Amino acid sequence: MIATGTHDPYLVALSVLVAFLASYTALDLGGRVGTARGLARRVWLVAAAITMGGGIWSMHFVAMLAFKMPIPMSYDIGLTILSLVMAIVVTSGGFYVISRHKASPPHLVLSGVFMGLGIVAMHYTGMAAMRGQAELSYDRLFVALSVVIAIGASTAALWLAFRTTGPGQHLVAAVVMGVAISGMHYTAMRAAIFTAHGPVHEAPGSAGLDQTSLALVVTGITFVILAFALIASLSEQRRVEEALRQARADLAHVNRVTTMGALTASLAHEVNQPIAAAVSNAYACLNWLAGDTPNLEAARASAMSIVEDGTRAAEIISRTRLLFERGTPQRELVDVNEVIREMVLLLSSEITRYFISVRTELAAYLPQVMGDRVQLQQVMMNLITNSIDAMKDVDGTRELAIKSQRAENGQLTVCVSDTGVGLPLQQADQIFYAFFTTKPHGTGMGLSISRSIVESHNGRLWASANSPRGASFHVSLPTTVEPRD
Repeated sequence: MIATGTHDPYLVALSVLVAFLASYTALDLGGRVGTARGLARRVWLVAAAITMGGGIWSMHFVAMLAFKMPIPMSYDIGLTILSLVMAIVVTSGGFYVISRHKASPPHLVLSGVFMGLGIVAMHYTGMAAMRGQAELSYDRLFVALSVVIAIGASTAALWLAFRTTGPGQHLVAAVVMGVAISGMHYTAMRAAIFTAHGPVHEAPGSAGLDQTSLALVVTGITFVILAFALIASLSEQRRVEEALRQARADLAHVNRVTTMGALTASLAHEVNQPIAAAVSNAYACLNWLAGDTPNLEAARASAMSIVEDGTRAAEIISRTRLLFERGTPQRELVDVNEVIREMVLLLSSEITRYFISVRTELAAYLPQVMGDRVQLQQVMMNLITNSIDAMKDVDGTRELAIKSQRAENGQLTVCVSDTGVGLPLQQADQIFYAFFTTKPHGTGMGLSISRSIVESHNGRLWASANSPRGASFHVSLPTTVEPRD
């Protein structure tokens, strides 16, 4: 006869809580994967996979213990451990593929299918570990539905893990994931049919107590592991924030040095002119005074010209406070997408401060360029900072969109677009002129220097207006650049 089980509502609630906390922790650790490099990236990847896989298994096992049958039930230790290993392995595989291939849609789908089928295998392996006086069979319709939910939940988990950034987003994503994981389990449990071999007798009362105690032990261990993972994540976050502050300070210093170098170069010709004129007038003055009859009037006029030339040179020089000599650019292979991500991360506090949403569409397998990494960082920093400044006082949507893609003739393009105040009317071409600025406290050198840097890489930088408002800045760079002085 069919044996009908019931669920302990308290353990069911506990299993859902485990799913929520495990999802939140895994998403938080997944965010560390996106910003880490090298060995640290692999460590966070493993930690996120173990947290997600172990959390899913823990939720599954607690929910299994919440299922009370009228006949005694036990669990095979070997199959139970195998189900845990399967959960961690398939989650690790899904996280690894999606982190390596930048979450492109084909890899996202394939990873989601792989991870979803693995979780299904974990669940039904755990079900096979049940031992009792009943034969287990399944309703095919609910089995198929559980598979669909598992694949959907896995795909969503992978997508959210590498897309969410802030704590609020992590919380919402964790709720979505917790509901999806729990829904998959209880749908699969609905598919289970237990056929008793003989008369059904109520299980001894101590069995329920044993299941509850075991569920609490598993939950307690899971919470301890999740707590350690969150503490490690918070410590890493503080370390990264401190490193970001230092990086911003260093980059700002480099930016000032480069700015002054470019400013010095742009003023050199203007300063040389009055100096050369002053020298010529000084020679003329000496000639007027060296004659048998000194021409004092002409000498006085030459001296006055010298004063005027010196004053003009002093006025030019007074525009600068410090003069720095520019070094030779260091050319190397640079991943433009990586530069974009670094600058978005560096400016994340400003982006958050002004409630700006960032949308990045970075082409996969984008070829690298031969260039000066610091200079290209400076270009992206200037463009993103200009977009932030253009949007911070506007009402309505504030969206910063950054797109990279391949172009024709071995070129790649980057577009930084905003929904800010837009380009100044009748002055769109002047924004790249030195000393031209629309900001109250601007120097007018940022875009001028950016264009000089891009052109030194044999590229182009131009701007266009957006509709209904905002502006877009376009950078075109060749994927093979010959170093040029």
